[in-house]
Amino acid sequence: MSEPDGPEVDLRDRRFNIAVYKTAKYLLWGIFRTWNRMSVEGLDNMPDGPCVWVPNHRSYIDTPIHAAIPAQMRVMGKESMWKYRPAAWLFTTFGCFPVNRDGPDRAALRIALDALRYGNCPVVMFGEGERKDGPRVLPLMNGPAYLAARAQVPIVPVGIGGTAAAMPRGAKFMHPRRIKMIIGEPMDPPPLSTSGRVSRRSVREVTQELRERIQELFDRAQADVGTPNVY
Repeated sequence: MSEPDGPEVDLRDRRFNIAVYKTAKYLLWGIFRTWNRMSVEGLDNMPDGPCVWVPNHRSYIDTPIHAAIPAQMRVMGKESMWKYRPAAWLFTTFGCFPVNRDGPDRAALRIALDALRYGNCPVVMFGEGERKDGPRVLPLMNGPAYLAARAQVPIVPVGIGGTAAAMPRGAKFMHPRRIKMIIGEPMDPPPLSTSGRVSRRSVREVTQELRERIQELFDRAQADVGTPNVY
């Protein structure tokens, strides 16, 4: 894997963007806290600076529920969400950025790296790649561990429970089901070699450990909201 070339990107830290972000954030958090009795465990595990934030992914609302986190989050989302101009403006203002999931997306990789190196926010990456079903955390992509290695920032495993019941696949409305997010202890990134290269083997090993930790947190979160995972 090689680091992409190109200019630095807009980290969306202008006053207007931040004002819109904070307004929407408080509104969303109020909705989830009231309608879904959402709770967050492990906020003390959040690093003070940037990190790669990796949750499981079971519902479309897995992104907006991050309004519950005090820090501004940079979320990598699928490119089709930017299809329409109003939605594209809103997502970009919130600090999200698109990724093409059909193959390696060097532009998205550059944005994520710049956000980690020059920003002070967690970068959210759904390691399973897209929304999945079922109790098992499926094999993760290597991207989160690789980015953490390039930027030398911690990786934070996150378990989200209840969102599949609150808004399952195909649902048009959100049901009043409990949601819980559990933030795990940060993991060290894969080390860099003396020449600054990232070992593919170390990335795979960290990715496997990350998957196991997310599974543990996902199981706990599901049990806490009353819908335990059944294998």
